[in-house]
Amino acid sequence: MRVVIQRVTSSQVTIDGEVVGKIGRGLNLLVGISEADTEAELEWMARKCLELRLFPKGEGGRFDQSVQEIGGELLVISQFTLYGDCRKGRRPSFDQAATPAVAEALYEQFVDRLRSSGLRVETGKFGAMMQVSIENEGPVTLLLERESE
Repeated sequence: MRVVIQRVTSSQVTIDGEVVGKIGRGLNLLVGISEADTEAELEWMARKCLELRLFPKGEGGRFDQSVQEIGGELLVISQFTLYGDCRKGRRPSFDQAATPAVAEALYEQFVDRLRSSGLRVETGKFGAMMQVSIENEGPVTLLLERESE
């Protein structure tokens, strides 16, 4: 499982000109799921996204607080292209990405796990063509990865 995690002041996702998800300060999560991922990977990833200290407590810029501690919001976007392999040729290969049926089920479980935190969680629409606007704060952008064991 791969997640691009971005600290944002705001973020929104639009489909066909309509805003379907919008958050204020918090985290924008671009989520890629591989064919080998299980509930164990998504549980670890959800916990990591919720507990990772990415927000400063005051002036000074240290990463002292998690999204939970600041009462932030989450925008979660499915992103199969995180498993694009560009090492050969000119077109990415997506052989490692989960099939849509497998990925959608795990993605929904991941979102449910994040929602169980009590934080506001918004999403796009799985498989849709989306436009995502991200106002990255910092900028802070990290790649989290957890391979199945």
